[in-house]
Amino acid sequence: METKSKKVWFITGASSGFGKAFSEYAIGQGYNVVVTARRSEKLALIKALAPDQVEAITMDVNNKDEVSSAVKRTHERWGRIDVLINNAGYGIVGAVEETSEEELRAQMETNFFGAVAVTRAFLPQFREQGYGAIVNISSLGGQLSFAGYSAYSASKFALEGLSEALATELSSFGIKVLIVEPGAFRTELVGAASKQMPEMDAYKETVGATRKFAREMHGTQEGDPAKAAAAIDKALYAGKTPLRLQLGADAITMIRQHSQTLLNDLAEWEALGLDTKLDK
Repeated sequence: METKSKKVWFITGASSGFGKAFSEYAIGQGYNVVVTARRSEKLALIKALAPDQVEAITMDVNNKDEVSSAVKRTHERWGRIDVLINNAGYGIVGAVEETSEEELRAQMETNFFGAVAVTRAFLPQFREQGYGAIVNISSLGGQLSFAGYSAYSASKFALEGLSEALATELSSFGIKVLIVEPGAFRTELVGAASKQMPEMDAYKETVGATRKFAREMHGTQEGDPAKAAAAIDKALYAGKTPLRLQLGADAITMIRQHSQTLLNDLAEWEALGLDTKLDK
């Protein structure tokens, strides 16, 4: 990647939450920034912070024509891109049985296929440059899941699986891929940016607890989105950028515990798993 002073960041879902924080951080660092979102009025407020540094583009990640146009405008304005941050997305709270197929597909369209569409649109430019970074904002829910977060975690699991393969595919071109797994940060994810599915009495004890936790957590999260932005930037310029970056004590603790459970199960059932080869 090139020197930090020349960086160009392209951020999806920049109108609020992590996306807004990433945009403000990049502006503060003197970077050139392309901010995109469906809500143009909020993008205008970001552009007003530094008109010469910011290109604001109304873009829905699910609209291929808008994505293509945004990529073209980025190239025309800056001639390059250093960091793509796929941040656009939203959450769903509901049991599998409570979540309609339409809602599940919509979740996958935005959180997974939207990120894929933007990434694919920029790949030719990244390869031609021979440098750059793709940052995919996942979640601790991209490593493990809870009752009520099935749809959201499914979309993040999918994004992480694609990202892991993408990192290998792009390494020889000098392009980095970073999966970010935040815990609870002070964003709108569990508030305005989260959809509640119709409640069924059958899941009152399981998903009901998750709904209660989400309501009570909103506005009290300990994570600072501005610090998340700085951490991502630091990781990208480290001597060895990790494939995954966990942010927040909750994410670090829970992912560590989940990983240990996987290792324990692997050890406990290893003999049975190995005893499945064909007999000679």
